[in-house]
Amino acid sequence: QVQLVESGGGLVQAGGSLRLSCAASVSITSIYLVDWYRQAPGKQRDLVARITSSGTTNYADSVKGRFTISRDNAKNTVYLQMNNLKPEDTAVYYCKARQYTVASSWADYWGQGTQVTVSS
Repeated sequence: QVQLVESGGGLVQAGGSLRLSCAASVSITSIYLVDWYRQAPGKQRDLVARITSSGTTNYADSVKGRFTISRDNAKNTVYLQMNNLKPEDTAVYYCKARQYTVASSWADYWGQGTQVTVSS
């Protein structure tokens, strides 16, 4: 059982930066991976970035080079640093943690979502 609390969303002008935080209720060393998703109005929820327990990261092409996902194990927190924001980045951003229970069995936990709005 994992609870995730997000923070850091807000309103920013194009070209600006925001850092989103996803704080977990358990040690993130027990979490296999953490994803950041985003969902704009009328659109599906898309994967933005992923970090695994081994430190491997992946990014959607639309954010590659601008966004950085990282983790601070001591603080049980995963971050999404968003630089050079564009209006098309406007969305609700969600973090999702996957925790394995037994082999080939896992549970996914979602944060509440945080609004990011980028103005022109």
